[in-house]
Amino acid sequence: MGRIDRFEDLEVWKLAREICRYIEELFQNTELGSNYKLRNQMEGSSGSIMDNIAEGFGRGGNQEFHNFLSFSKGSSTELKSQLYRAFDKKLISEEQLKKRNGNDRI
Repeated sequence: MGRIDRFEDLEVWKLAREICRYIEELFQNTELGSNYKLRNQMEGSSGSIMDNIAEGFGRGGNQEFHNFLSFSKGSSTELKSQLYRAFDKKLISEEQLKKRNGNDRI
C-alpha cells in the first residue's frame, strides 16, 4: 500500500464528504430544510465527520489519527440519530432514511 500525503486522498474522507452532500440535498429538497434547529445540528454533526478525519490526519501521529477517527465515528452515530428524528417528524421519507443508513449506499 502506498503512502497517502493528503487527507483528500483518504477514501473515508471522500465518503464523509458524500454524506455532507447528501445531507445538504435533504435540506434543499425536504421539509427538513425548514426545521432550523435540527438542520443546524445535522449540519454540525455531518461536517464533524469529515473535519475530524482531516484534523486527525493533519496531526501526523497514528494514535492521534485513531483518536480523531473515533470522534468522527461518534459524529456519524449522532447524525444517524438525528436522521431518525427527522424521519419520526415526517421531515424525510423512509427511503431517504435508508439511503443514509447504509441500506442504499450514497
